[in-house]
Amino acid sequence: MTSTDLVALTAELVAIPSTSRDEGMLADWVTSSLSQCGWLEVERVGENVVARTRLGRPRRVIVAGHLDTVPPAGNEKARITGDAVWGLGACDMKGGLAVMVALARQVAAPVVDVTWCFYAREEVSRHESGLEELWSARPDLLEADMAVLAEPTDGRVEAGCQGTMRAVVHVGGVRAHTARPYAGVNAIHRLAPVLATVAGWEGRAVVLDGCEYVEQLQAVGVEGGVAGNVVPDTAALTVNYRYAPDRDEPAAREFLEALTAGLLDDELGDRVDVVDQAPGALPGLHHPLVSALVGASGASAKAKVGWTDVSRFAERGVPAANFGPGDPLLAHRADEHVRASSLDQVRTVLAGLLADPASGWATTPA
Repeated sequence: MTSTDLVALTAELVAIPSTSRDEGMLADWVTSSLSQCGWLEVERVGENVVARTRLGRPRRVIVAGHLDTVPPAGNEKARITGDAVWGLGACDMKGGLAVMVALARQVAAPVVDVTWCFYAREEVSRHESGLEELWSARPDLLEADMAVLAEPTDGRVEAGCQGTMRAVVHVGGVRAHTARPYAGVNAIHRLAPVLATVAGWEGRAVVLDGCEYVEQLQAVGVEGGVAGNVVPDTAALTVNYRYAPDRDEPAAREFLEALTAGLLDDELGDRVDVVDQAPGALPGLHHPLVSALVGASGASAKAKVGWTDVSRFAERGVPAANFGPGDPLLAHRADEHVRASSLDQVRTVLAGLLADPASGWATTPA
């Protein structure tokens, strides 16, 4: 498959709508396409598609990518301009899916057994994940010695991932008439120092295995108010904390509680509620299969500063890394696109690891 063919395949996938919870058409396409490959055992679990070689190799590698996209932003139609494919999901992550499909069709006798995993609902809440559905219904399909997530990294290994936590800071007050506010306590006003603390937090940077993880804390929602003439007695600030993988989930909660502790009042019912959380994953660069991927990529690894399903694999003892085409800064943007050079580079690296008997994946002791 030439670079031109790979661009065309990416555009074909972009043209198939697959926003979260509506991945059926794309799952059908993948199932039909890979069922034509006699060397693959293809199974459908809900809207998830898993295709595997069964060659009896001493090790197995999963290459995984999510089928869904975020909602459109006027970019539903695919278009090819020069060497780039533009459109919803082109970067995150139909370019990665195109590379996966191309390699699954091309490499009939890989040096490791390969599981090609196309899964649903990555872009929505954690409990809806197609990967979680697979682990619940068919954990045997996800057994492997290593996993590669074809998330957009522009052809450079992004190691591990940060944890993520969404929490709501609730503050109380006392209702009163707005003509006599001194008779009450304004809960919205009481959010001001909390919001200032969040906005003024200077962050934390941690270097692990040579990769720098820079933590982020952002206010993402504010609620409050009763009526136009009432001093409000409740208000809430929703924050998102992206934390380095050296912190576990309890430590992340303790950090946020400590940050806001001096600003909250138990007597007014103030509290911090964690409403969603997922752990990070350590870089894992010392694992020989991950190390071989970094070497084949031709560049040093860097930290994954977002959260990805590398975390899910790490939780289950499967070393994993992010490696796919597309600039991650373009993900979820209205102008997202992926370039042919990025598609081709990732395809070339993975093809070498999968097909070359002298590659790091073939020569690493089982």
